[in-house]
Amino acid sequence: MVKTAVSRLEGAPLIAAITSVCSTGFCLFGYDQGVMSGVVVSPFWLAQMGHPSTVMVGTITALYDVGAVVGAIAAASTSERLGRKRTLILGAIVLIIGTVLMGSSMERIQMMVARVITGVGIGYITSVTPVYQSEISLPEHRGWQVCCQLTSMLGGLMLAYWINYGLHAHGSSLQWRFPLLFQCAFAVYIIAVTVWLPDTPRWLMRHDRDRERRSNAKPPEKANEKVDRATEVLARLRALPAGHAVVQRERAEIVEAIELEAREEGSWMDLFKDHGIMGSKRFLLALGIQFMQQMTGINIITYYAPTLFQSSLGMSVQMSLFLGCWLQVWYIIASFLTWFMIDRVGRRKLWISMALGQCLALVLEGICVKLNTPSASVGAVFLIFAFEACFTWGWMATVWVYPAEILPLKLRAKGAALAAGADFLGNFMVVEITPPALQNIGYKTYIIFAVLNFVNAIIVWAFYPETAGLTLESIDRLFQHEPDVSAPEDTPKRPRRLWETLQWSAVPRAATAVEGARLERRARSERLDGIDSVTSEAVKGSSEQFENVEAKDA
Repeated sequence: MVKTAVSRLEGAPLIAAITSVCSTGFCLFGYDQGVMSGVVVSPFWLAQMGHPSTVMVGTITALYDVGAVVGAIAAASTSERLGRKRTLILGAIVLIIGTVLMGSSMERIQMMVARVITGVGIGYITSVTPVYQSEISLPEHRGWQVCCQLTSMLGGLMLAYWINYGLHAHGSSLQWRFPLLFQCAFAVYIIAVTVWLPDTPRWLMRHDRDRERRSNAKPPEKANEKVDRATEVLARLRALPAGHAVVQRERAEIVEAIELEAREEGSWMDLFKDHGIMGSKRFLLALGIQFMQQMTGINIITYYAPTLFQSSLGMSVQMSLFLGCWLQVWYIIASFLTWFMIDRVGRRKLWISMALGQCLALVLEGICVKLNTPSASVGAVFLIFAFEACFTWGWMATVWVYPAEILPLKLRAKGAALAAGADFLGNFMVVEITPPALQNIGYKTYIIFAVLNFVNAIIVWAFYPETAGLTLESIDRLFQHEPDVSAPEDTPKRPRRLWETLQWSAVPRAATAVEGARLERRARSERLDGIDSVTSEAVKGSSEQFENVEAKDA
């Protein structure tokens, strides 16, 4: 039944099916981040794990991120060898294994191993789903879909909190086993639908060309079969015949891009070389922004919101879980505003302003926790809500967009994978230290992360250029060692000294951004006009041919 329904889809319904799978992957990512928030405060889980110390609780929770680093890096090569859909299915299978082990854990060591395995699965899923989505989507929809997937992640996070809250009163180990095992439902859906979906035309074409280069010969039958398959998939995605002018034009663009990437493809070591385009510095910028995202302290709240309400504000377990649920509802509502700000306001302004807002919220949070009065507790709850709003507006979607923009083409896939790994590594550090920090230094934990947010704002102001509204070619020119004489006069110049670096990155290049956006719109319009003209000619030719046939019949 599923095979029949999915295999017949084409056009918008087919893209919607793939989008649903990719969004489910991010929903699963958010769910797994939030589910441990209720598990670690369950008395049945604590008893089953032998009443672990706060340090051990942090370690058990954070091991998930160790596995995610491994999975994210491995997915960079696996998705090229096996394809996007098979890598996604592999990640879902690995996650099911880890989830079953977690839900059936009888001792601490089993839970720890299961957390690592689950992390590997989620690393695969979160690395390949954006690639799968972008390679089947229309260009004008890709930016919007990044925000859509991250909002799905927040939906999974919210669902985990409400399930934990609903099972809080259940007086058995089902209180923590069911929320962990429920993750299998997401993974089963991914497998059940993805297995009948096509892989991307880009991967099918590239895989065939790599095989041709390795064999130094082109087997006509097999090669034609592979190319035909890629064209067939592209035609299904666009709901047009395989010979249609639009399909053939897009196919030619994909082939051209694959040939360009084959000439420009870089190795892992190229990430640490200059190559005249400041490749290593751009890699460090991509790596740094994702690591700094975790240094905001967001996952203190994501993973440990009920623990915060209990240990810092002295609330009951039930009230802590209830507030955590509504905190995630607010989180997902606030995220919709990001859809409208990410390109209009720009990356830098959002990062700097929201980092300062997060800094202020955490300073006041620390003061309220230190005062420890009923009115201060109310203020502390409000400030946690304010902190989450600042994060989702400034440091959620923007951080995942920037690496793909700032990295050169030859380093983009590998650099983005390592940048995602840096995000998980920072996540591991924060999740590991939070429980003992709250126990040993209390309110000072909030002050430490307030300082880190202030440092983030300074680093962004000093070293991170704006990319909103700029074409990728304009961004490349920023980092060339030698000036490009063919570049437009308004292209921003790369700084040579420290003070120039500060001035270069701090001054908003509004005119350039607007011009870049204008040029991109004009290019898109010309591309669409070209497609329309080609299509019109094709239709005109078909009409003339039809009229000639009618004339002969007459």
